Amino acid sequence: MSDGGRTTVSGGGRSDPTSGDRAPGHGETVAAAGSQPSGIPPTSRAATRRRVILLTGPSGAGKSRLAARLNARLGWPVVRLDDFYREVDDPDLPRSPLGIPDWDHVDSWDAQRAVVALRTLVETGAAEVPIYDISASRVTGRHLVSGTPDSYIVAEGLFAARLAEPLGAEGLLAATLCVRRSRWVTFLLRLVRDLSERRKPPHILLRRGLALLRAEPRIIAQAETHGARCVGPREAEQELQSWSGATSLPR
Repeated sequence: MSDGGRTTVSGGGRSDPTSGDRAPGHGETVAAAGSQPSGIPPTSRAATRRRVILLTGPSGAGKSRLAARLNARLGWPVVRLDDFYREVDDPDLPRSPLGIPDWDHVDSWDAQRAVVALRTLVETGAAEVPIYDISASRVTGRHLVSGTPDSYIVAEGLFAARLAEPLGAEGLLAATLCVRRSRWVTFLLRLVRDLSERRKPPHILLRRGLALLRAEPRIIAQAETHGARCVGPREAEQELQSWSGATSLPR
């Protein structure tokens, strides 16, 4: 189903992309951020709430692609945290030296609204979330994300690790993973993506990309300070698919 030019991501059934063979997470609990499921059947409502998987990492590292694959194969609902960026006319939106919104500044997005959406999704099985257009620097629509009561929920974005503390305090956090690969591979993939999506003029995207290339070690270190465990995209894929008992994710 299309909404505002984007496919609505839903984990409650066979939408586009389709869900997996069975709902994941049966009989599994997770002790803390970054840990594997224990395999012990939940003994309380609190145990079944611990279902949000945070995927963080540098822009272009493969977070969105991994999240889409998990949704397509396993039916896990996906919340794109980039959709919680502030709009261009928001006085609290930071500006970069390039004269554009500074999407790499932590104050450029609304973490509180993201936490509310994830809590609502866990507690009710559905949440309405915004659709943010980077090229326009504003929200262009809204769509519904839904999931089954026992499915994990994937929340991906540059600042995802900053949600580990509030989600952990509410008993909603399953794990926090920082997706990373070679800095130059990430730089090239990010540039190709940004150019293809016409996010901003090419010279702006190139300058921003080079700045992010230099900043990547700091970005990863910050994620680790918030409890994220760094993994490659394939390693993350293999680990998370094992939580559901699936044999493989689509290539």
